[in-house]
Amino acid sequence: MIHLKSAAEIDTIARAGAILASLWRAIPARVAPGVSTGELDRWAESFIRSHPGAEPAFKGLYGFPATLCISVNHEVVHGIPSSRRVLREGDIVSVDCGVKLEGFYADAAVTLPVGAVAEPVAELLELTQLALARGIAEARPGSRLGDVGAAIQEVADGAGYGVVRELVGHGVGRQPHEEPQVPNFGVRGKGLKLLEGMVLAIEPMFNLGTATVRTLPDRWTVVTADRKVSAHFEHTVAVTADGPRILTI
Repeated sequence: MIHLKSAAEIDTIARAGAILASLWRAIPARVAPGVSTGELDRWAESFIRSHPGAEPAFKGLYGFPATLCISVNHEVVHGIPSSRRVLREGDIVSVDCGVKLEGFYADAAVTLPVGAVAEPVAELLELTQLALARGIAEARPGSRLGDVGAAIQEVADGAGYGVVRELVGHGVGRQPHEEPQVPNFGVRGKGLKLLEGMVLAIEPMFNLGTATVRTLPDRWTVVTADRKVSAHFEHTVAVTADGPRILTI
Protein backbone atom coordinates (compact mmCIF):
# COMPACT_ATOMS: atom_id res chain seq x y z
CA MET A 1 0.00 0.00 0.00
CA ILE A 2 1.22 3.51 -0.85
CA HIS A 3 0.84 6.10 1.92
CA LEU A 4 0.36 9.68 0.78
CA LYS A 5 1.81 12.24 3.19
CA SER A 6 0.23 15.47 4.37
CA ALA A 7 2.10 18.75 4.14
CA ALA A 8 2.83 18.54 7.89
CA GLU A 9 4.20 15.01 7.55
CA ILE A 10 6.41 16.08 4.65
CA ASP A 11 7.73 18.93 6.79
CA THR A 12 8.65 16.43 9.51
CA ILE A 13 10.51 14.27 6.99
CA ALA A 14 12.27 17.41 5.81
CA ARG A 15 13.46 18.11 9.37
CA ALA A 16 14.96 14.62 9.47
CA GLY A 17 16.39 15.27 6.04
CA ALA A 18 17.99 18.51 7.19
CA ILE A 19 20.02 16.53 9.73
CA LEU A 20 21.25 14.29 6.92
CA ALA A 21 22.07 17.33 4.80
CA SER A 22 24.18 18.80 7.58
CA LEU A 23 25.93 15.45 7.98
CA TRP A 24 26.75 15.45 4.25
CA ARG A 25 28.20 18.93 4.54
CA ALA A 26 30.46 17.83 7.39
CA ILE A 27 31.61 14.39 6.25
CA PRO A 28 33.77 15.23 3.20
CA ALA A 29 36.41 16.79 5.44
CA ARG A 30 36.57 13.51 7.38
CA VAL A 31 36.92 11.26 4.34
CA ALA A 32 40.69 11.05 3.92
CA PRO A 33 43.49 8.52 3.51
CA GLY A 34 44.18 6.71 6.78
CA VAL A 35 40.66 7.12 8.17
CA SER A 36 38.77 3.91 8.90
CA THR A 37 35.15 3.36 7.97
CA GLY A 38 34.54 2.49 11.61
CA GLU A 39 35.71 5.96 12.66
CA LEU A 40 33.30 7.55 10.20
CA ASP A 41 30.45 5.44 11.53
CA ARG A 42 31.09 6.33 15.18
CA TRP A 43 31.29 10.01 14.32
CA ALA A 44 28.04 9.86 12.31
CA GLU A 45 26.10 8.19 15.10
CA SER A 46 27.24 10.83 17.57
CA PHE A 47 26.42 13.58 15.07
CA ILE A 48 22.87 12.33 14.52
CA ARG A 49 22.15 11.77 18.21
CA SER A 50 23.37 15.31 18.99
CA HIS A 51 20.12 16.55 17.40
CA PRO A 52 17.26 16.28 19.94
CA GLY A 53 14.95 13.37 19.16
CA ALA A 54 16.96 12.12 16.18
CA GLU A 55 18.07 8.49 15.85
CA PRO A 56 20.15 6.62 13.29
CA ALA A 57 17.58 4.86 11.11
CA PHE A 58 19.79 2.01 9.93
CA LYS A 59 21.34 0.81 13.18
CA GLY A 60 19.55 -2.41 14.05
CA LEU A 61 17.31 -2.22 10.96
CA TYR A 62 16.87 -5.81 9.72
CA GLY A 63 19.85 -6.58 11.95
CA PHE A 64 22.29 -4.13 10.33
CA PRO A 65 24.99 -3.34 12.91
CA ALA A 66 25.91 0.27 12.10
CA THR A 67 24.68 3.81 11.54
CA LEU A 68 26.20 4.15 8.07
CA CYS A 69 26.33 1.80 5.13
CA ILE A 70 29.86 2.46 3.84
CA SER A 71 30.80 0.87 0.53
CA VAL A 72 34.29 1.28 -0.91
CA ASN A 73 35.27 1.09 -4.60
CA HIS A 74 33.62 -2.02 -6.13
CA GLU A 75 31.18 -2.32 -3.22
CA VAL A 76 27.81 -1.04 -4.41
CA VAL A 77 25.78 -0.75 -1.20
CA HIS A 78 25.36 -2.06 2.36
CA GLY A 79 29.04 -2.20 3.27
CA ILE A 80 29.56 -2.71 7.01
CA PRO A 81 31.88 -0.15 8.69
CA SER A 82 34.98 -1.53 10.38
CA SER A 83 37.97 -0.18 12.24
CA ARG A 84 40.06 -2.50 10.08
CA ARG A 85 38.85 -0.96 6.81
CA VAL A 86 41.12 2.01 6.18
CA LEU A 87 40.60 4.40 3.28
CA ARG A 88 43.39 4.95 0.78
CA GLU A 89 44.24 7.68 -1.70
CA GLY A 90 42.28 7.13 -4.91
CA ASP A 91 39.44 5.17 -3.30
CA ILE A 92 35.83 6.19 -3.63
CA VAL A 93 33.49 5.67 -0.71
CA SER A 94 29.68 5.53 -0.87
CA VAL A 95 27.96 6.56 2.34
CA ASP A 96 24.26 5.78 2.83
CA CYS A 97 22.43 6.97 5.93
CA GLY A 98 18.97 7.36 7.36
CA VAL A 99 17.58 9.49 10.17
CA LYS A 100 14.43 8.85 12.20
CA LEU A 101 12.74 11.85 13.78
CA GLU A 102 9.29 12.11 15.37
CA GLY A 103 8.23 8.80 13.83
CA PHE A 104 9.33 9.60 10.28
CA TYR A 105 12.36 8.63 8.21
CA ALA A 106 14.62 10.35 5.70
CA ASP A 107 17.22 8.56 3.59
CA ALA A 108 20.13 9.82 1.47
CA ALA A 109 23.46 8.70 0.04
CA VAL A 110 26.56 10.26 -1.47
CA THR A 111 29.74 8.89 -3.05
CA LEU A 112 32.94 10.76 -2.22
CA PRO A 113 36.48 10.61 -3.57
CA VAL A 114 39.32 9.90 -1.18
CA GLY A 115 41.91 12.40 -2.35
CA ALA A 116 42.55 12.40 -6.10
CA VAL A 117 40.82 9.75 -8.21
CA ALA A 118 41.27 8.62 -11.80
CA GLU A 119 39.41 10.67 -14.41
CA PRO A 120 36.98 7.89 -15.43
CA VAL A 121 36.06 7.43 -11.77
CA ALA A 122 35.52 11.17 -11.25
CA GLU A 123 33.28 11.18 -14.31
CA LEU A 124 31.30 8.24 -12.93
CA LEU A 125 30.60 10.22 -9.75
CA GLU A 126 29.62 13.31 -11.73
CA LEU A 127 27.25 11.47 -14.05
CA THR A 128 25.61 9.40 -11.32
CA GLN A 129 24.85 12.62 -9.47
CA LEU A 130 23.52 14.13 -12.72
CA ALA A 131 21.28 11.09 -13.19
CA LEU A 132 19.85 11.62 -9.71
CA ALA A 133 19.00 15.21 -10.61
CA ARG A 134 17.37 14.07 -13.86
CA GLY A 135 15.31 11.47 -12.04
CA ILE A 136 14.21 13.95 -9.38
CA ALA A 137 13.05 16.40 -12.06
CA GLU A 138 10.49 13.80 -13.20
CA ALA A 139 9.00 13.37 -9.70
CA ARG A 140 5.88 15.47 -10.17
CA PRO A 141 2.15 14.70 -10.12
CA GLY A 142 1.02 12.95 -13.28
CA SER A 143 4.43 11.59 -14.20
CA ARG A 144 5.04 7.84 -14.21
CA LEU A 145 7.65 5.81 -12.39
CA GLY A 146 8.90 4.88 -15.84
CA ASP A 147 9.68 8.54 -16.47
CA VAL A 148 11.89 8.65 -13.39
CA GLY A 149 13.67 5.42 -14.27
CA ALA A 150 14.10 6.33 -17.93
CA ALA A 151 15.64 9.72 -17.07
CA ILE A 152 18.21 7.95 -14.88
CA GLN A 153 18.87 5.13 -17.34
CA GLU A 154 19.43 7.53 -20.24
CA VAL A 155 22.43 9.05 -18.46
CA ALA A 156 23.95 5.63 -17.76
CA ASP A 157 23.33 4.33 -21.26
CA GLY A 158 24.92 7.42 -22.77
CA ALA A 159 28.09 6.80 -20.78
CA GLY A 160 28.13 3.02 -21.16
CA TYR A 161 27.66 2.33 -17.44
CA GLY A 162 25.97 -0.67 -15.90
CA VAL A 163 22.71 0.21 -14.14
CA VAL A 164 22.11 -2.00 -11.10
CA ARG A 165 18.69 -3.62 -11.47
CA GLU A 166 18.48 -5.83 -8.39
CA LEU A 167 18.46 -2.79 -6.10
CA VAL A 168 15.99 0.06 -6.41
CA GLY A 169 14.72 3.19 -4.72
CA HIS A 170 11.58 3.12 -2.60
CA GLY A 171 8.91 5.01 -0.79
CA VAL A 172 9.81 6.40 2.62
CA GLY A 173 7.83 7.87 5.51
CA ARG A 174 6.68 6.19 8.71
CA GLN A 175 8.75 3.20 7.59
CA PRO A 176 12.26 3.39 6.11
CA HIS A 177 11.15 1.29 3.13
CA GLU A 178 7.63 1.68 1.78
CA GLU A 179 5.88 1.13 -1.52
CA PRO A 180 6.41 1.88 -4.34
CA GLN A 181 9.71 0.53 -5.60
CA VAL A 182 11.56 3.09 -7.74
CA PRO A 183 13.77 1.39 -10.36
CA ASN A 184 16.72 3.18 -11.95
CA PHE A 185 15.56 2.07 -15.39
CA GLY A 186 12.27 2.22 -17.20
CA VAL A 187 10.18 3.30 -20.17
CA ARG A 188 8.70 6.76 -20.36
CA GLY A 189 4.94 6.83 -19.96
CA LYS A 190 4.86 3.45 -18.26
CA GLY A 191 4.45 2.42 -14.64
CA LEU A 192 2.65 3.77 -11.61
CA LYS A 193 1.34 7.33 -11.87
CA LEU A 194 2.89 9.68 -9.31
CA LEU A 195 0.50 11.47 -6.97
CA GLU A 196 0.84 14.53 -4.78
CA GLY A 197 1.93 13.41 -1.31
CA MET A 198 4.16 10.54 -2.40
CA VAL A 199 7.62 10.59 -0.81
CA LEU A 200 10.30 8.68 -2.69
CA ALA A 201 13.91 7.76 -2.08
CA ILE A 202 15.45 8.04 -5.54
CA GLU A 203 18.88 6.42 -5.68
CA PRO A 204 20.77 5.63 -8.89
CA MET A 205 23.59 3.09 -8.62
CA PHE A 206 25.92 3.10 -11.63
CA ASN A 207 28.80 0.70 -12.24
CA LEU A 208 31.85 1.50 -14.34
CA GLY A 209 31.55 -1.99 -15.83
CA THR A 210 28.91 -4.69 -15.73
CA ALA A 211 25.51 -4.18 -14.14
CA THR A 212 25.79 -7.61 -12.54
CA VAL A 213 26.22 -7.67 -8.76
CA ARG A 214 26.55 -10.29 -6.05
CA THR A 215 26.29 -10.35 -2.26
CA LEU A 216 29.29 -11.25 -0.10
CA PRO A 217 29.14 -13.98 2.57
CA ASP A 218 28.47 -11.32 5.25
CA ARG A 219 24.96 -11.27 3.66
CA TRP A 220 25.04 -7.45 3.49
CA THR A 221 27.75 -6.11 1.20
CA VAL A 222 26.75 -6.00 -2.46
CA VAL A 223 29.66 -5.82 -4.94
CA THR A 224 30.08 -5.57 -8.69
CA ALA A 225 30.70 -8.93 -10.32
CA ASP A 226 33.70 -7.61 -12.29
CA ARG A 227 35.12 -5.65 -9.31
CA LYS A 228 34.93 -2.35 -11.19
CA VAL A 229 33.91 0.65 -9.11
CA SER A 230 30.35 1.71 -8.38
CA ALA A 231 28.75 5.05 -7.43
CA HIS A 232 25.55 5.69 -5.49
CA PHE A 233 23.68 8.95 -4.86
CA GLU A 234 20.28 9.34 -3.19
CA HIS A 235 17.80 11.96 -2.02
CA THR A 236 14.40 11.72 -0.35
CA VAL A 237 11.95 13.62 -2.54
CA ALA A 238 8.32 14.66 -2.04
CA VAL A 239 5.94 14.83 -5.00
CA THR A 240 4.10 18.14 -4.56
CA ALA A 241 1.74 20.32 -6.59
CA ASP A 242 4.68 22.68 -7.13
CA GLY A 243 6.94 19.90 -8.39
CA PRO A 244 9.60 17.79 -6.71
CA ARG A 245 10.71 18.92 -3.26
CA ILE A 246 14.06 17.52 -2.16
CA LEU A 247 13.83 16.84 1.59
CA THR A 248 17.48 15.95 2.21
CA ILE A 249 19.17 19.25 1.35
